[in-house]
Amino acid sequence: MTSRHPLGPIVAATDFSAPARHAAQRAARLAQETGAPLTLMHVQPGGPLQELRRWLGEGHALEQQLVDEAGRQLDELVAQLHAGRTPGIRALQATGAPVDEIVREAETQEVGLLVVGARGAGFLRRMVLGSTSERLLRRTKRPVLVVRQTPHEPYRRVLVALDFSPWSAHAITLARRVAPHAKLLLLNACQVPFESKLHYAGVDEATIDRYRRQARADATQRVHALALASHLKPGDWEPCIVEGEASQRIVELEQDKDCDLVVLGKHGTSVTEDLLLGSVSKHVLAEGSTDVLVSTAHEA
Repeated sequence: MTSRHPLGPIVAATDFSAPARHAAQRAARLAQETGAPLTLMHVQPGGPLQELRRWLGEGHALEQQLVDEAGRQLDELVAQLHAGRTPGIRALQATGAPVDEIVREAETQEVGLLVVGARGAGFLRRMVLGSTSERLLRRTKRPVLVVRQTPHEPYRRVLVALDFSPWSAHAITLARRVAPHAKLLLLNACQVPFESKLHYAGVDEATIDRYRRQARADATQRVHALALASHLKPGDWEPCIVEGEASQRIVELEQDKDCDLVVLGKHGTSVTEDLLLGSVSKHVLAEGSTDVLVSTAHEA
């Protein structure tokens, strides 16, 4: 079944580890569901190959054996995904700096989605929480899906974190593209600004409680306005307005609400805040248990 919201080409990076295989399987499922073309990409890191040449000399047979073995594994994985009724998967091998090669391919294809596993054995091992991922996610303008779970079915319930920044509307649009038949839970974690300082300044609890109620009412109105602007039908979504710190509430609610995907915006409400590389997303990626989709655009 093809999505009503075109996703665009998908690139899934793999190092043949189990988490990377889960990512490839999810990418194949998304390609099948949305009709998007899929490239399965393996990058042979250039640094270790250079080290090998330094020790064994240029043109040693081992180097070609390593490349051939990676090609064989890539072909086997493509064949497995084809057996799962995902036709037309393109296999791509590259050699070099993994981030450079992935970003280059993503820009060449103008992809709609990059897919990676949450952990890996080789170059993907630090893709999410380490320096490699931070470089990739800083440099790419493409949405990134971090896969944690074995994909047994399409996404059913998606928690979309909204902070009412210019990126929030696109997060909803992207959620519909990746999970066109899922129920969307539109989350905003509202807080009274400088609440602790209000207490310290002697503002009475009744006044602070009034501020809380107003903050919740404002957040509810803005969530409904975003849903309306995003053309969501009443049965497609529900509001989820909570109080507290966003990163903690996201991790709690993804489990409490039985969600299988969390969608975050790359940037927050401040023009200098990079949510993906800041405390919220790092906490969600480190402590959460569901797949995480990061929106990188600010226009729907």
